[in-house]
Amino acid sequence: MHITRRTLLGALAGSAALGAAGVPSAEARAAAGEAGAAAAALARLLPRHHGQVTFRTVHRPGGADAFRVSGQSGRITVEGSTPAVQLTGLHWYLRHVAHAHFSWAGEQTQLPERLPAVRSPLAREANVAHRFVLNDTNDGYTGPYHGWDYWERELDVLALHGFNEVLVYTGADAVYHRTFLEHGYSDAELRRWVPGPAHQPWWLLQNMASFGGPVSRELLDRRAALAQKIVRRLRELGMTPVLPGYYGTVPAGFAERNKGARTVPQGDWGGFRRPDWLDPRTPHFARVAQTFYRVQQNLCGESTLYKMDLLHEGGNPGDVPVGAAARAVEKALRTAHPDATWAILGWQENPRREIVDAVDRDRMLVLDGISDHYPNVTDREADWAGTPYAFGSIWNFGGHTALGANAPDWAELYHRWRTKEGSALSGIALMPEAADNNPAGLALFADLAWSDAPVDLRDWFTRWPGYRYGGEDAHAVRAWDVLRRTAYGTSRTDGWSEQADGLFGARPDLAVNRAGTWSPRRLRYDAAEFDKALPALLAVAPALRGSSAYRHDLLDVARQSIANRSRQLLPRIKAAYDDGNRTRFGELTRQWLDWMDLLEQAVATSERHLLGRWIADARSWGSSDAERDRLAADALSLLTVWGPRASADGGKLHDYANREWSGLVGGLYRLRWKTYFTELDAALAAGRAPRPVDWYAVEDHWARSRPTTRTRPAGDIVRIARTVASRL
Repeated sequence: MHITRRTLLGALAGSAALGAAGVPSAEARAAAGEAGAAAAALARLLPRHHGQVTFRTVHRPGGADAFRVSGQSGRITVEGSTPAVQLTGLHWYLRHVAHAHFSWAGEQTQLPERLPAVRSPLAREANVAHRFVLNDTNDGYTGPYHGWDYWERELDVLALHGFNEVLVYTGADAVYHRTFLEHGYSDAELRRWVPGPAHQPWWLLQNMASFGGPVSRELLDRRAALAQKIVRRLRELGMTPVLPGYYGTVPAGFAERNKGARTVPQGDWGGFRRPDWLDPRTPHFARVAQTFYRVQQNLCGESTLYKMDLLHEGGNPGDVPVGAAARAVEKALRTAHPDATWAILGWQENPRREIVDAVDRDRMLVLDGISDHYPNVTDREADWAGTPYAFGSIWNFGGHTALGANAPDWAELYHRWRTKEGSALSGIALMPEAADNNPAGLALFADLAWSDAPVDLRDWFTRWPGYRYGGEDAHAVRAWDVLRRTAYGTSRTDGWSEQADGLFGARPDLAVNRAGTWSPRRLRYDAAEFDKALPALLAVAPALRGSSAYRHDLLDVARQSIANRSRQLLPRIKAAYDDGNRTRFGELTRQWLDWMDLLEQAVATSERHLLGRWIADARSWGSSDAERDRLAADALSLLTVWGPRASADGGKLHDYANREWSGLVGGLYRLRWKTYFTELDAALAAGRAPRPVDWYAVEDHWARSRPTTRTRPAGDIVRIARTVASRL
């Protein structure tokens, strides 16, 4: 990699980059190290071509992040304000010049031996300072048991897409454990309080504790070590690790162990008892917060952005004034980190107006989770009294595999809200509850922050398949135009930001209209129109079918086409049952199960759609057989029953994280529907009412039986997609 030159810094050209006696200045040495981080990332991503790119760091004091790409064939120069921004510029070049593309779901890296020249320099400037990514729930729903190999790749991809602030919850368990060892608790007590990694996000949100535990010291230490690698790499790339702040969560019995402490019970959340809240106005809170931030800094270093959701999803302040509590939480943060900004989620009624009225609004950032969700959200400046906020999207909940997003809202609202007089919009916040899906959504949303004008969706989706698959193809353009008008053509006018989940993953009922309790009740676009995308993708030129990007998209469209059949077929099954037509009922239910079998075959072709991989990853973190079983149960429960019966049934959390994965579709989901149809058929034959089924008992037994599922993909998605297309 060509890194060091006298012109390393565009802003410090020539001899200005050298000290007296020709020794490189501190600025030049720092720039060389920063450029080295981008170069190292490129060597990981494109080892055959990394020597053809020169990175240069150009600092712009007080200016926005920006990049510039120029150069001749085989000699490309990328200038940018940080290593991450340089990688953003590189990816812009790869997409728009070299027809290549990286994503967290498939890539296209077939490049000529010599990288193509840049005919006219590519230059972009970020239109917002904050480019935040990942949801609080991400560590649970995306992969609580991912290791460094995964995270190293993920951080590279996020940098390539222009993000500069990444939420890091990994390692927070070790911080809380070490903190409360100093405040009256034993090691064993705290390890029982900390949930299993799959459920830790909701513990950090003060919604629950303990489920999936106890955790071992070995597990805590391994996760702490992983956190250190993550934050170290983020800093090397010039990105900000967004760390959890302390806002009052304490283990049970804190007031009894700490004389004079005052705690407020938080009641229940989804069938779980919430941890108590330590009154932030008290000296005890200040002492715990001081310990927390000291421990956290020793473990992960310092940051400038801390995430805290005070009184999240129905939190109870009791008789504690919310404004006074917010000021005390802010004071504890400022005492530990004077330059920090408080990041808080804009979700439901959060942040309460009392919070934003009490704190220094210039040093708070609201991550708006419903910008593209509800049509009555029209004036965030009024809602939050001018508090800076990031335009956000949560395009899936629980990691549903449904394809699509409210792209028209992104293109129209973002630009209008950002450029209006008095706008407080200062960032973007990409926050699907599970990442690593919807690659078009990732790329399009990220592009908002680097586009001066509203994104033209027709033009954007016309260009997308060219670099997604490596070249121009009319069939690919036609397929993505269909997707633009259907799955990516919905808007928030109906009060939803995600697409409807399929019914194959629902608890069986002839009238069921969604699998997750809080999912859309109907398909939000025309299924027959969507079906036209699959034959168009299958007609893409053979030379453009070799990438993992093409295979991912073909699977995603085939999978979605099958999932949509469930909403068309179930009403017909219900009609046959209501008519008492047992023959017709049998024919239609066999079709239903045949579609499920085909869906299982389709998703089994992809490693990222394997339940067996999810379970194996969890087991790999255990230090004993007992812990391996416990971690596997933690991971599996999240995708099925979510928790104990009280949360699954009473809290309506069962199947919240339903997804069309091999092992779930052919395992639990097929078992449920086969059991249900068998009982309905027996009821028709006997002329009686069907007997009720205890679905929680079925699900819990299946999960605890340690289902055997594949850990390696199998099958040819092209062949299977052709079969799907022939049956639509």
